[in-house]
Amino acid sequence: MASTASTLSWSSSSLLQSFAANTNEACKLSDRRTGLVVIAQKKAKKARTIILKEDIADLGKKGELRSVKAGYYRNYLLPLGKAQLVTPVLLKEMKMEDERIEAEKIRVKEEAQQLAIIFETVGGFKVKRKGGKGKLIFGSVTPQDLVDIIKAQLNRDVDKRIVSLPDIREIGEYIAELKLHPEVTAKVRVIVSAN
Repeated sequence: MASTASTLSWSSSSLLQSFAANTNEACKLSDRRTGLVVIAQKKAKKARTIILKEDIADLGKKGELRSVKAGYYRNYLLPLGKAQLVTPVLLKEMKMEDERIEAEKIRVKEEAQQLAIIFETVGGFKVKRKGGKGKLIFGSVTPQDLVDIIKAQLNRDVDKRIVSLPDIREIGEYIAELKLHPEVTAKVRVIVSAN
């Protein structure tokens, strides 16, 4: 037993010496590394660029690109299907769609301009009404009357909501406006005569 105790004491003392030697080496190594400085970096901002699939109050309208916090996207927008992450493929598709929409707007405007030229080159649209005393007519000429005459003469369908007529209660010549496009208005002559 005595030999075992001396062995244990020798073993533990040799362990302490080897630990002290390793500690000295660690101290020597740390002395050599004094030029190394660790700088803490700021936490990265986690934002996601998304496209909205529907109008969201205080965020934007459908089709707009927005940058939102990752948690807001992950926990609210994505589960409800209100937004989608923007990818290069999606950006390309959006650009193509925007170009297609612009081309369609230009085409519609050009068609409205051509239609306006057709309406303005017609001498005038004649409306016949039952005559009264002097120049007065019975009733008045309505936008629907003008739409019916345009349909009969030019074989073109026109919505009566785009027709703007002055108040017509007498025989004479009047100017009516047809709002064919937000930027195109055609002025046509309306000639009212009595039977």
